[in-house]
Amino acid sequence: MKNKSQGINTLCAHAGELKDTQFKGAVSPLYMSTSYAFEDVDVKRYPRYFNTPNQVALAKKIAALEHGEAALIFGSGMAAVSTSLMAFLKSGDHVVLQNTLYGGTSNLVVEEFERYGIAFSFTKDLKPESFEAEIKNNTKVIYIETPSNPLLTITDIAAISRIAKKNGLVSMIDNTFASPVNQNPIDFGIDVVIHSATKYMGGHSDILAGAVIASEAHIDTIFQLAKNFGGSLSDYTVWLLERSIKTMGLRVKAQNKNAKKMAKYLEKHEDVAAVYYPGLKTHPDHELAKSQMKGFGGMLSFELNEGLNASLFQKELKLIKASMSLAGVESTILSPTLTSHALLTPEERAKQGIKDGLMRFSIGIEEVEDLIEDLEQALVSLKQLAN
Repeated sequence: MKNKSQGINTLCAHAGELKDTQFKGAVSPLYMSTSYAFEDVDVKRYPRYFNTPNQVALAKKIAALEHGEAALIFGSGMAAVSTSLMAFLKSGDHVVLQNTLYGGTSNLVVEEFERYGIAFSFTKDLKPESFEAEIKNNTKVIYIETPSNPLLTITDIAAISRIAKKNGLVSMIDNTFASPVNQNPIDFGIDVVIHSATKYMGGHSDILAGAVIASEAHIDTIFQLAKNFGGSLSDYTVWLLERSIKTMGLRVKAQNKNAKKMAKYLEKHEDVAAVYYPGLKTHPDHELAKSQMKGFGGMLSFELNEGLNASLFQKELKLIKASMSLAGVESTILSPTLTSHALLTPEERAKQGIKDGLMRFSIGIEEVEDLIEDLEQALVSLKQLAN
């Protein structure tokens, strides 16, 4: 559990670190072994069982950051999502999911759950009553994502937690876009918190990982399935992820600041039709976001005016990278219809409000003035091409 006397940067730097008792090094030692003794030991360690020294230490750090009792580290965000959901669902069960979700999660549910005999319902909107309306006698889980990918919609975390508890359900949240720096859902009563640790925890576009944080009892339930699915993370990547998390507080706070400035700039731009960022007062859920977030994050989405080609615009950028992932120290941009939500049908994307011209913008730690200059020159070039 979190030490209430320690701040986020202290926890990032020191929680769960391994001590180098032999040489007194400043960083955690890396234990690369995949084979450990089984006789006369307190713990029989095996990488697939999530209990090597580096795995255990990193899990403690991430649990502390999310105010949870325990955590597991996975080989990807989707490994964390799929294992967590399947751990609490079986044939004949039902899950309620919000209608705006990461495309990979939606695709997992739509394409795979039916073959396992698991029923599902997506809400019509994000109002708490819409979640409650979808609950059935066999519902076991409520799953949310806030802020959502890619439209930055906001779901009332406390309200969903109350609904889940009232109905004896397990509540889960994808907290990737917020990061533990900006939002701690366990404080609002959520049972299971999931991250694509590839994103803000990794932060340098060079790590693929996932994380799940919950009570010891819930983590044990997830572990019983996870050890059979085999989605653990290699110790070298675990060590790299622990290194990256040390600067997460500093990185994310800088990205928060940059994103808010960028959102305000885009909102006033004559060539921009819409901006989606919960830190803007014009965002429909701004007040709700303020009530449950400590910062509004480094992610935003926007649409250019009709007639301006989003794909060509991205090709004209010089500094901002047109790239598939997000949350690195460098700014990146992409079209959700071609990447994160490409597996959804056009009709499914339309239901979520994802237009072909929508661009998801991950703000890095560069100087905002340099990012604005890059956007401006790209727009000038785009207009010249159009003429």
